Amino acid sequence: MNGMTHDQTNSPHKSSLQAIPVVRLMQQEDAENWDAFVMSCPEATFFHRSGWKTVIEKAFGHKTHFLLAESEGIILGVLPLAEVKSFLFGHSLSSLPFCVYGGIAATNESARIALDQAAQQLAAKTNVDFLEYRNINTFHADWAGKDLYVTFRKAIDPDVEQNMLNIPRKQRAMVRKGIKNELVSVIDENTDRFFSVFAENVHRHGTPALPKRYFILLKSVFGQDCEVLSITKNGQVVSSVLTFYFRDEVLPYYAGDTLAARDLAANDFKYWELMRRSCERGYKIFDYGRSKRGTGPFDFKRNWGFEPQPLHYEYQLHRAKSVPEHNPLNPKYQLFIKAWQHLPLAVANLIGPHIVKNLG
Repeated sequence: MNGMTHDQTNSPHKSSLQAIPVVRLMQQEDAENWDAFVMSCPEATFFHRSGWKTVIEKAFGHKTHFLLAESEGIILGVLPLAEVKSFLFGHSLSSLPFCVYGGIAATNESARIALDQAAQQLAAKTNVDFLEYRNINTFHADWAGKDLYVTFRKAIDPDVEQNMLNIPRKQRAMVRKGIKNELVSVIDENTDRFFSVFAENVHRHGTPALPKRYFILLKSVFGQDCEVLSITKNGQVVSSVLTFYFRDEVLPYYAGDTLAARDLAANDFKYWELMRRSCERGYKIFDYGRSKRGTGPFDFKRNWGFEPQPLHYEYQLHRAKSVPEHNPLNPKYQLFIKAWQHLPLAVANLIGPHIVKNLG
């Protein structure tokens, strides 16, 4: 992929390095160095880790293009990309499907520009509808954007009790209700109980569940950095969350609840237990994750005292005429959502993965 090298001879962004970065595809033998770079690069996230290549390819069958920029054998930037091709939802190149953060992570400007040029060339070569970067910060203000998603991040106080006091009074009362209801938090060794409540939860909301093998792969690929915390009442699971750990951050990423969870205040108790355990283990940032503006999860996180921070999803349109709106808030999906809620759960779990794998 040497043809993707960016010629910076006349560029105002010319790097101070003598050698121009070369962009190429990550190989299996690069994985260790790739991940070492990700761990050290301030703007990299958990979703830049090399393991996502395995997860996306094996769980969904999508083609991946994990690009790295290097000079004299040293990695200076990475850009994980996956190509999703669907009759229903179009053809895209994204960093990264199924991930809330993505885009280019680099330590110098020449590497960033080289990776950006390489991605644009790849998008044109593969004839996609659009190229998407899921950025935390603005990168391509000249591209089409989507002002739909925000993220919620907040420091974890080193004192456990202070974290409890930092929760606004109404939500703190719900946490204490969960404690009073004698709920118990348990770290699960596998994703079985998590998947049962996750699938039930998304079905109630009228959306397809991700395949069970996806969660098994997450646990297998990321090991101790992917953990399942389940909340039980009398030994029966009522709520569960699958969490990622990255550097000093904790990221509850997928969650589910049974119908019984609401009366038991299990949802609030679940996140408190995750925060308490993370505090005791020395984590410093609680990343409550992405939510759409104007939704219940958005309000729930704000009620916990977290302030929304905009996410900058940027789209270079190729064949597409406008930014895609493949999300449950799109009015054209309302009839589908209502119909999906009436499907038997077993049928929904069988069909759902074939649909949701193309949404990302």
